[in-house]
Amino acid sequence: MFGKIKSEKPIKAGSGLISGLIACFLAILCFLGVLSFHFPEYTTTPDLRAVYDVEFIRRMMFGALVVAGSLGMLNFIRGKSRRLGLIACTFVLASIALGGHRVEVGDFADDTLYIGLDWFILDLLGSSVIFILLEKLFQFRKQSVLREHWQTDLNHFLLNHLIVGFVLLSSNMFVHDYFGWAVSDSLQGFVQGMPFLLELFIVLLAADLVQYWSHRAYHEVPVLWRLHAVHHSVKHMDWIAGSRQHVLEIFITRALVLVPVFVLGFSKEVIDAYVIIVGFQAVFNHANVQFNFGPLKYIFVTPQFHHWHHSSDEAGLDKNYALHFSFLDYLFGTVVKDDKEWPDGYGVVGDYVPDGIVKQQLFPFTWKG
Repeated sequence: MFGKIKSEKPIKAGSGLISGLIACFLAILCFLGVLSFHFPEYTTTPDLRAVYDVEFIRRMMFGALVVAGSLGMLNFIRGKSRRLGLIACTFVLASIALGGHRVEVGDFADDTLYIGLDWFILDLLGSSVIFILLEKLFQFRKQSVLREHWQTDLNHFLLNHLIVGFVLLSSNMFVHDYFGWAVSDSLQGFVQGMPFLLELFIVLLAADLVQYWSHRAYHEVPVLWRLHAVHHSVKHMDWIAGSRQHVLEIFITRALVLVPVFVLGFSKEVIDAYVIIVGFQAVFNHANVQFNFGPLKYIFVTPQFHHWHHSSDEAGLDKNYALHFSFLDYLFGTVVKDDKEWPDGYGVVGDYVPDGIVKQQLFPFTWKG
């Protein structure tokens, strides 16, 4: 939609590109928000509906429509990035035609299969604001926000959020059907009786043990590597790079991690905290940031630790599998050992994974390697 914008070409002040992209970004999110107002039973996430402040969202949407429309019109009139201005104005007008921020939401069914359109909007807004700011303040490698192949990763980000309803439903059904026999009321009561921090540590450790060994299998079992190679094909590490995943890998990993969570029966408060930590760490550890964590790096996975996992350097291949606790790789002998603090480059050795979300989803079934 936006054409090819590569990080090698610096963005010139006054070109209208930045304002045009902001206008398009806001206008498209507003349009998706209007669709969510019209079809909440199919486009919104049940867990989020209970915490929405609808009036606040309406005010935010109105402000975003004004900003997007103003920037779009300004670009079009000035002849600066007219295409982006036209796209922004088109989505603003479409949003207004469909009712804009005034769309009324009536009663609706609460048990339908849904796509996470609202989760996509909120997560994209929150993640982009927080992590782009962090990457500018604590930047590791000099890199444009609109670096090469950013559109592919944004498409993965969208796809992953849209299928969240299906993935949650299908993985929950799988775990309940095949592991219901392992549930023990006494064990779950014992777990839920733990202090909050201990229970949180246990759920993170249990999940990471599953993720460590499944992650290792993705690297060591050829048929699984076909799926995981898509994730490793990213050549520029930043906040959105971790979104590049094959949909089958998302389902398999989520289903496996749900097994100990379901069987041990952690409390809702702990699960909520776990989801927040996982979401933050998944983005943060791919981000283009550099912090000094001192001795904590031997306990927790950090951006530096995970960047090595994505490295195309020989020293980083098939290493650093843990996603939460780095001590697991020290324990199992798979930690990177190199004199350099950071890797030189990223991506799959041989660069054989194609670019583009459609080609990457088809890749595991078409690769003849």
